[in-house]
Amino acid sequence: MSSTRDSEKRFVSDSSSEPSSSEKFVDAYFSADVETDGPIPGPYSILSLALVYAGRFDGTRFERPKALELTFYRELKPISESFEPEALLVNRLDREKLIKTGQAPNRVMSDASQWVRDIAGSNKPVLVAYPLSFDWSWLYWYFIRFSDSGSPFGYSRCFDIKTAVAVKTHMAIANAGRNQLPQRLKSAREHSHNALDDAIEQAEIFAKVFELGGTDGRGPRNSSK
Repeated sequence: MSSTRDSEKRFVSDSSSEPSSSEKFVDAYFSADVETDGPIPGPYSILSLALVYAGRFDGTRFERPKALELTFYRELKPISESFEPEALLVNRLDREKLIKTGQAPNRVMSDASQWVRDIAGSNKPVLVAYPLSFDWSWLYWYFIRFSDSGSPFGYSRCFDIKTAVAVKTHMAIANAGRNQLPQRLKSAREHSHNALDDAIEQAEIFAKVFELGGTDGRGPRNSSK
């Protein structure tokens, strides 16, 4: 019961951190990637996670970081006995080893939350992913369940690169997956299923997509050709 009440308190705290309509904030973007041993949090576990500071936007101009060197990476102890062998074939993480050597989720998520807040400073952290739905569902659940300070992204500060690609290149969402990404928007890095490598790759794609049409994020939408 106490863990449930603690989670509820963290959710209320996260909800109250959302700005009122009269307040103006600057977004601080964090590219996120998780490698898991199954499709959903709770029955399955995050095995590794990475966060990369990916830039800021004040409503007028987007600023990339000079280098994608502000990073957070951890490997975690599984929280259940359930796993899907197919997932481990993809991420190539040694789950049995992580049972012994992985860091405790409460420590990792508390550290991650504090790291994000420290990097963002007075700006508002925004989680970025491609696609957002998978990484957000895992990270929000883990932050609420395990972090001492809840989610640094509140309950809704997030940016879906897939949707942005669809809007800016006149693609249907069904055609806006990573495999169909126009060449000019791709990163030179390979998608390796190492959480840190993929979060950096994703940050590069995010910046290219955001700047498509201008650094104000509002420029003319280019065709996908």
